[in-house]
Amino acid sequence: MTARRRKRSARTTTTLAATMGVCASLLTGCGVLPGDARADNGTVTVMTWAPQGTKATNMPGMPAMAEAYARWVNATGGINGRTLRVLTCNDHNDSVRAARCAHRARTEGAVAVVGSYSQHGRTFMAALESAGIPYIGGYGITDEEFTSPLSYPVNGGLAALLAGNGHQLASRCEQVSLVRPDTVAGDQLPELLNAGLAAGGRAEAADIRAPEDSSDYTEHARRALKGVGLDADGDGIGTVAGGDADRACVTAVLGGRTDTFFDSFRRLGEEGPRVRIASVLGSVQQSLVDRTGGPESQWEGAYATGWYPASSDQRWARMKQVVREHAFGDNRIDPADPGVQTTWIAYTVFRAALENVDGPVTANSVRRALETMPPVDTGGLTPKLSWGYDDMLAVRDHPRLVNSMVTFQRVQEGTLTQVREDFVDVRNTLEAASGHG
Repeated sequence: MTARRRKRSARTTTTLAATMGVCASLLTGCGVLPGDARADNGTVTVMTWAPQGTKATNMPGMPAMAEAYARWVNATGGINGRTLRVLTCNDHNDSVRAARCAHRARTEGAVAVVGSYSQHGRTFMAALESAGIPYIGGYGITDEEFTSPLSYPVNGGLAALLAGNGHQLASRCEQVSLVRPDTVAGDQLPELLNAGLAAGGRAEAADIRAPEDSSDYTEHARRALKGVGLDADGDGIGTVAGGDADRACVTAVLGGRTDTFFDSFRRLGEEGPRVRIASVLGSVQQSLVDRTGGPESQWEGAYATGWYPASSDQRWARMKQVVREHAFGDNRIDPADPGVQTTWIAYTVFRAALENVDGPVTANSVRRALETMPPVDTGGLTPKLSWGYDDMLAVRDHPRLVNSMVTFQRVQEGTLTQVREDFVDVRNTLEAASGHG
């Protein structure tokens, strides 16, 4: 084991001890460790949470996908003969509600939280750590998902997407503006995008801060144009589908408000110099392109960086079949939604862990399985996943990151299409951005 790995191992072990509140002797007043309080009775309980019905980002498809997954496995004999019980919870994009979801997971005996979305990692992760409950396959938007020893991320989170977006745009764009949330989490995005741009020999992007829940982004669109050297009042704007290189590109990462921003952007003008638009999967997806005009949409020709293969890829066939047969027409589930896709992959990991549990299924035994079982094959939707010490990447602030692969996509004839057959590994860029390159 390298010195870096030994250091990380020691740090992680220390963190676990502090988090779990391990006693000097389990026989003198401490009892069982968190996560072992309930015995396996043939039914395995997990939870999936996500915000729904809020003014900011909503992810209703994630709990809906979890419920469809449970119906599928239970209809086919369960997992190793055990029935899967899925609890769902709405965190309302609120820290107090997120803590309540975590508390409910503990009180109802959940052995894991699987395939979930919440922006309130500091709140929910502390509650899960105190209960010893692993967090498998979060969406990847909070620091805690990549620092907590009880987190098992399946993708590279926003860090990988932004670094990848920088790589993708560096090969096409001379100047870039980044429109991102004016939040603590948003403050990290420019550094990551700029690392990708720098790897391609491009200058740093103009940093345009914007609110997460605005209904109009006209002023921010004007600032984005000025950031790439254009005057919206004098020059006008236009998006294009063709061309080999673009002088100016605007990329926006505003979650569910990204389409609102680009609608304001479009209304500034329809004629003028070329401005390519871009984003990351999650902020833009196929359903958005479809409802804004398909091939006639302003998204035609846009660039997008994702974690997984394009939704048209055959590797998603099993998930789509499960949705058709077990979601019962639930229109919350969009198979092209990266949140739904993340939930599917997270439950694939959880199933593998359950199949490798030795003895009763508890939160602790699930964690042990996750850390000792063979790498999980997700059917090519990600590289094989494992969370041993030697699998962690040397990325500052993201020590639990194990998957640094992204895909480059583009809207062509109204369809998000993968423009490179293979995954693109942004590990070196992430490590360079964190001072380890």
